[in-house]
Amino acid sequence: MRSRYKRLPRPRVSATSQNPPDSAKKAAAPATITLKHLAADIAERQDLSKKHAESVLTDMVDLITKHLKKGDRVRIVGLGILQVRKRAARTGRNPATGEAIHIKASRKVAFRAVKELKEAI
Repeated sequence: MRSRYKRLPRPRVSATSQNPPDSAKKAAAPATITLKHLAADIAERQDLSKKHAESVLTDMVDLITKHLKKGDRVRIVGLGILQVRKRAARTGRNPATGEAIHIKASRKVAFRAVKELKEAI
């Protein structure tokens, strides 16, 4: 026995509805702010030239690097503390072969955010 209702065609699914456009994918990724972006913002807020603001920020990075090389702690109010920490030599494993390997001692820069920054985020 035949149904008296007509069967409706299925709606076609376009390729664009299955795969969102690249702009939607990029919107989900966080933006990367560079030194130039920061310099431009500072220049605008402080009524400076972009070149001067970038020069000041570059000098600040150089000074921080110099002090960290000496072993000093750098505390930036409202941001956090940068310091060099020593990592001891240890034994690790090659993930491909499982072979034990020796990892030599090294130094790394550690950052600890201050309470105000943690609460602001």
